[in-house]
Amino acid sequence: MARILVVDNYDSFVFNLVQYLGQLGADCTVKRNDEVQASDAKGYDGVLISPGPGTPEEAGVSIAMINYCAQNSIPLFGVCLGHQAIAVAFGATVSRAPELLHGKTSQVTHEGKGVLKDLPSPFTATRYHSLAVEKNTVPEVLEVTGATESGIVMSLRHKSLPIEGVQFHPESVLTEYGHQMLANWLVQCGDKDAPSRAVGLSPV
Repeated sequence: MARILVVDNYDSFVFNLVQYLGQLGADCTVKRNDEVQASDAKGYDGVLISPGPGTPEEAGVSIAMINYCAQNSIPLFGVCLGHQAIAVAFGATVSRAPELLHGKTSQVTHEGKGVLKDLPSPFTATRYHSLAVEKNTVPEVLEVTGATESGIVMSLRHKSLPIEGVQFHPESVLTEYGHQMLANWLVQCGDKDAPSRAVGLSPV
């Protein structure tokens, strides 16, 4: 069983993510972004940084947590705001997205890397965001692994560390293969059986 620290950026989606992770066999501890220190990641198999309002710089401990996990090779997964925080932590720019999408779905084309391993391309993902990572600012240490038809960055990962993020919401009822994505991440956290548990799980 993977022990996961979930950093809650004051977002209503957090408990959907925790529910999905629980269905996959993870043991989650949820801490608000101002109630946890970066070094608290030390006792966990992985850290998930949640969606939330505002900008990555306003997301409490999020960027410091990403830096700590990078220094200590702790698996980290960022969702929406968490994904943007990963980009900022490594030097990319996040700015207003060219299209505002709240609760809308998009087709995500990808290369089957990281959490997107073994997923069809494209797949349908649900987006709730007004900010996005500027593709031309993504540093050499990160790679863009998924994008919309219009080229907006939908997923990225570190080239040598177990750190990755997705701009969309895996836990949304309209996102395809959300359990499988989270199960792929739990493999990185040491739970090799998580993908088999994802089979047959569908959005609640």
